[in-house]
Amino acid sequence: QVDGLDGPEAIPDSTGAMVSVQQLAEFRGQLLPDPHHDFASVDYQIYNGDKSATRTPTMDGFIRIYQHQQQPDVPSSHHVAFTFSEDGANNLPVLQTLATEFAVFNRWFASIPGPTLCNRAFAHYGSSFNNVGMNVFYIPAPFKSIYERLTAAGRTSKLFYYDATSSSLEVVNLLQNEQVMFGTFQDFLDACDANQLPDYSFIEPNYKDHADSNGAMLLATDQHPDNDVRAGEDFIATIYNRIRNNANLWPNTLLLIVYDEHGGLYDHVPTPTLDKSRVDPQFVAQPDATQTGQPFYFDRLGVRVPAILISPWVQAGSAIPDEFEHASLPATVTELFMPGDNSQRSIREKTANTFLQYLTLDTIRTDCPDFD
Repeated sequence: QVDGLDGPEAIPDSTGAMVSVQQLAEFRGQLLPDPHHDFASVDYQIYNGDKSATRTPTMDGFIRIYQHQQQPDVPSSHHVAFTFSEDGANNLPVLQTLATEFAVFNRWFASIPGPTLCNRAFAHYGSSFNNVGMNVFYIPAPFKSIYERLTAAGRTSKLFYYDATSSSLEVVNLLQNEQVMFGTFQDFLDACDANQLPDYSFIEPNYKDHADSNGAMLLATDQHPDNDVRAGEDFIATIYNRIRNNANLWPNTLLLIVYDEHGGLYDHVPTPTLDKSRVDPQFVAQPDATQTGQPFYFDRLGVRVPAILISPWVQAGSAIPDEFEHASLPATVTELFMPGDNSQRSIREKTANTFLQYLTLDTIRTDCPDFD
């Protein structure tokens, strides 16, 4: 059921040779430099450099643009098409177990064919307000963040960043005068233990290797190239275990694992064009912002990203076929806690698919995995 990379998929390198997907990914050290995923680079990855008015997304440009990005040799550029294996020395047991034991989204896409912060804005606001880059300062009017709307409705929410050294750049935008809505990863763990999780939690990883206040080294857990992917596995397992092993939380908590963008790594599923009913004409990114010579009307999604839905009410080994994007996060939270609320919400959020309907089981599962 999963529309994954099975091996027959192939894309051209800079010599014109077709390169097949190979299960040769390493945990760290292959993706130096970090594959570009700014708007212009993603546009090339999707369209293989075609800028014509009739272009279609071929998903053929990933290796070619990585070779152009100061790769010393052609074979190194092939690394963006490497995958991890189901078994063997380079498998990812945490993600693989969660994917096979719960539900995989077949069509969850980044909201924008671009980098982190504009995509994160869709997860928080349902819009990036004309931004397609790493601009920190958004102008959120006329939309409120999901956190502000929850507060107004008498609900609780919190954005848990890892620690002060590794906090996300967009924190400065979110609720600058509402510090009660922020916490560290340790605060999240403590809230789990005390059965005091808010209604909605957004948990961020550690974005960079750094020492803690005692001098101990903390590895980045975001699985961003070229951070060690295994540290991210441990981070995900820690979150899952804290919920799974709490008899009060586990039956009542829905956990979603999702990535803000694709990191410049290859996927074969073409990026979708949005229906006109989902496009807000007030937002246009100008050519100087896209660096492609063309404006962007926020009328198509970015590259597909991994996403897993975890709950004892989710059918094991299932795949979700419908199309999702990051605006589905505030849309689902609104559906659950503020049904019928359409004020101060973007068109993208109002029209995004939600995922509560995939809690399909009538009886809670007793076969869910644990991690040591």
